[in-house]
Amino acid sequence: MMRKQFIILVLALLPLCLTVQGQETDAPKEKKSSGKIFTGFSGGMLLHGGYLFAKDPKQVFSNTGLGNPEYVKNLPNDGFCMGLGGTLRVHLINHIHLGAEGHVSTMPLMKTGSNVRTGWGGAMCDFYTSWGKVRPLIGLTVGGGTMKRLFVPDAPVVTSDDNETNYNASYTKNPFFLLDPYIGMEIDLTSHMALIIRFDYMLPFGTSKNQLTPNVDWNSFMTPSGPRLYVGLMFGKMKKD
Repeated sequence: MMRKQFIILVLALLPLCLTVQGQETDAPKEKKSSGKIFTGFSGGMLLHGGYLFAKDPKQVFSNTGLGNPEYVKNLPNDGFCMGLGGTLRVHLINHIHLGAEGHVSTMPLMKTGSNVRTGWGGAMCDFYTSWGKVRPLIGLTVGGGTMKRLFVPDAPVVTSDDNETNYNASYTKNPFFLLDPYIGMEIDLTSHMALIIRFDYMLPFGTSKNQLTPNVDWNSFMTPSGPRLYVGLMFGKMKKD
């Protein structure tokens, strides 16, 4: 995981280096001609936190063998998540960001080691306008990911027939297709660095079957899901000269 994060960080900071080098070597005439369509490029890292929820605890853990109905009823069906990711993009006609992004998010549960961990990525596109140093934006990411659910009970279950202890832990892995609409803004800190603040509500579509490696069902909405807040720094050529 750390290796993937390091690669994302290197790719995200690469545009900053290219920008500095390009300013020293590019002729003014080249900047003017390339600025008509291609107006910049940027990349960076984002931290996020959010609140995810489902209607039923079974949807959170995706496991039918959680125990008796009374026990299942008291399991959590919501919680807070946190994580990080990165994005890399180009700027077109000074109003469009086009690129790719990837994120990992973890939702800890029950203080037993149980968690729901989601990793996803895809192609992103948003539209923005400039109000001085502030750029509001609205966009959509289309891609895919995997939701990994680990359930560790807070106490062992003892069956009454043969007095056998059953810990009943489970792990499931579900792939999904996603649509991720988002809104946000960027605030220029320098000519090559901006603060980005973004809200999204990821819509994962996968399978409701309780299998270890199920086939993707494009018509099935997966939970837990909910809003996330992203805060990060973007580096590069932020806007047209």
